[in-house]
Amino acid sequence: MSNGKDANAAQNSSQMTLKECLDECMEALDLFLNNHFSESLERLRPRVNESMYHALIYATVLEMQAMMTFQHDDITNAGITMKSAQEVCQRFRRKSSALANKSVGDSLNEVQLHAEVCYAECQLQRAALTFLQDENMVSFIKGGIKVRNSYLIYKELHALIKSHNCLKGASHVHLEGGVSFGIGAFNLTLSLFPPRILKVLEFAGFSGDKDYGLSLLHDGATGVNLRSMLSAMLLLCYYTFLTFILGRTGEGEVEEAERLLKPFRLRYPRGAIFLFFAGRTEEIKGNIDEAVALFEDGCKAQQAWKQFHHMCYWELMWCFTYKRAWKMAYFYADLLSQESRWSKAMYVYMKAAYLSMLPDDEDRPFGENEVQLFRQVPTFKQKIAGKSPPTEKFAIRKARRYKAACPHKLPVPVLMMYMWNGFSMISKRPELTEGMLHTLVEAESTLVESLENEFSVDDRCVIHLLKGLCLKNQGLLQAAEESFRKVFSSEKKIRYDHYLVPNTLVELSLLYIDQGRREEAIRLLHKAKHNYKEYSMESRTQFRIHAALAKLKANTSEEEDTHL
Repeated sequence: MSNGKDANAAQNSSQMTLKECLDECMEALDLFLNNHFSESLERLRPRVNESMYHALIYATVLEMQAMMTFQHDDITNAGITMKSAQEVCQRFRRKSSALANKSVGDSLNEVQLHAEVCYAECQLQRAALTFLQDENMVSFIKGGIKVRNSYLIYKELHALIKSHNCLKGASHVHLEGGVSFGIGAFNLTLSLFPPRILKVLEFAGFSGDKDYGLSLLHDGATGVNLRSMLSAMLLLCYYTFLTFILGRTGEGEVEEAERLLKPFRLRYPRGAIFLFFAGRTEEIKGNIDEAVALFEDGCKAQQAWKQFHHMCYWELMWCFTYKRAWKMAYFYADLLSQESRWSKAMYVYMKAAYLSMLPDDEDRPFGENEVQLFRQVPTFKQKIAGKSPPTEKFAIRKARRYKAACPHKLPVPVLMMYMWNGFSMISKRPELTEGMLHTLVEAESTLVESLENEFSVDDRCVIHLLKGLCLKNQGLLQAAEESFRKVFSSEKKIRYDHYLVPNTLVELSLLYIDQGRREEAIRLLHKAKHNYKEYSMESRTQFRIHAALAKLKANTSEEEDTHL
């Protein structure tokens, strides 16, 4: 913070208008949630150089846009804007901002307290952009330092506002909301890491208490404050997406998501963001037609930010996959491949996958050929935060079999559905599971009739794993176990798809859990965890193992790996 009368005058001026600034930012957020994105930015823009909250919210909206477009220029512009916002916040901070010092903390006025939480939020968001934009180690170290600095400010602020001596001004509810969001986000995010990594992070001063994080975020989301929307969105992402990636099936979480959504749906009935999450909750419940209608409504609700459409297209693609409407699923994969930059390799792979499900004598849309598309997949490889996304690596590895002159037809969409935990969606709809099983039986017959090649054993094992999942959904547990065991019996003959055995071990262990065979389940999980390394989508599988062991309250830290 600068010294002198000018700085004091700026601070006093801002102190007088803090409530006014917050009220105007709340109005801008209200516009944003009602799909008036440009009007929201226009409301904020005039004061971005003088108000820390205008600067922060304006930069946050641009960062959200950049994350969705994945355009280099948008990411760069968001980074510049967030840096400017941080500089605005810095002007209102106390020169000596060692909040841990009791005398300093107690003497901060209301504006200075708000400046601290806004500064911490800017640092955290700048770190996210650094990880996304730059690929060198120096940038990663800089990003890590920003994350730690942000966390320390949040931690000190949290202790301060819980003390009896903390100044509670007219806008204290917004300060509390900001701190709850920061501490809650850190605790929830860090709790998702495996125990040994979490111990290292805790040694470095971080905290990873999931229940505490969820509690703080709920407090923030259900209150009336500037960060309630951010807290709600983080919780909705956790309940409707992260829990699936981490190996859970949504029991309990979907009800929490619906409770959280209800007031937002009433206030913003045409809000694209909330229509999207409402669609996702219906999808999780197995109400696929209702989900499709909500995702389509989300697309119709606004045309300004096509990026929201892309989120809906992705979910619509999976909804039509569950229904085995291959041409409709292809249609949305094609739209994504043309309009979204997030993962062109995955979109092209899925286009090819859906075309491969059509009869050989049926015309392909736009005259495209699935084999040619599969062979193009590696050319679209990209890097995010310095690494190729695991899903892209998986798609590229699976696409290599189509270099052969006469590749086998494999139900690729069903395999990819498994990788995105889609079998839990169709488990509530017996007719959808029956349809998938019919598709797999047909594919198995085709494989039996085909000439042997280097991928034959791997392809048969893919079918066995997927059939086992269908049979488990149908309650035919003995038949499901037999199907899984066929994968194990071919383990030494598998040439490429080494992910199959550890994933099948996980699926069989989950079946054992359903049957109450706890000790057998634990043995299989530890075998999957310790005996298999360096296979496709390993991090996803390890997270699922960790979640299953945690559910069984088994020892999850034994010989814990830190490579994740």
